Amino acid sequence: MARRPMRSLAFAVLFGGLLGALGLLTGCGQETPAVPSPSAATVSRAGTPGFFRICKGQTYALCAASSCTVVNQVAYCKCDVKSGDSISLPLTVDGEDVCSINAKGPENGYMVSTFSVPESVVAPSGNQALYTCPAATSDGGYAQCDGGFCFTSSEGKSFPGFDNTLGQANIICACPITVSDPATARIGYQIAGPYPCDSSYFRNCKSQTANTSTGSTVKVGAPTGTARFLTQQLYGSVPPLHECLPPSRGPH
Repeated sequence: MARRPMRSLAFAVLFGGLLGALGLLTGCGQETPAVPSPSAATVSRAGTPGFFRICKGQTYALCAASSCTVVNQVAYCKCDVKSGDSISLPLTVDGEDVCSINAKGPENGYMVSTFSVPESVVAPSGNQALYTCPAATSDGGYAQCDGGFCFTSSEGKSFPGFDNTLGQANIICACPITVSDPATARIGYQIAGPYPCDSSYFRNCKSQTANTSTGSTVKVGAPTGTARFLTQQLYGSVPPLHECLPPSRGPH
């Protein structure tokens, strides 16, 4: 089993604590995390301190509902190119945060993956849903793409592991893979999948399907409740979202 990348581990611990502290789980019976939490989450616009950064009016990669091909334990994800406001962990490199790094991307051949709510999971018209993979039974891998770097050279081109040529509004992003361990996990995770809910899709929560072997397919995911939390921080409210729970617990 692959070692969990430090950035992914920090991401999971931070969001698990924040979600528990702020009570922003979906209320559909998901696990409540029992990890240490900051007293409050802080959100900032670019250039001011805070746990998260809101990047205003930028072109960015949205990977939240994406599928990925694994090559040498790295997930290469087919993401959407979007413009507008988005939110991310700071991703500070050489004194610059995620917003300033992304702003320099167009002239340097890259883009950064940040978050906004995917329209595809918004009810009632979306054709996707958030599938909750329970902590106690999910041993699969998923890609965590917040702050992932993407290759603008891939737009409109072919890329290994994807059958069709990418559209001009698609981009490939490289993301670390988190492997869930039911023996130690305190919170599950969510991935995007088809709506109406399809019970067979929960195979993507299992290592038989979603793993770190080259050629495997993994979905982009995040600790349970992250999408709701970030949407609240970015927009001030959360629209109705399609959600699917494991078969024994039914759709939401």
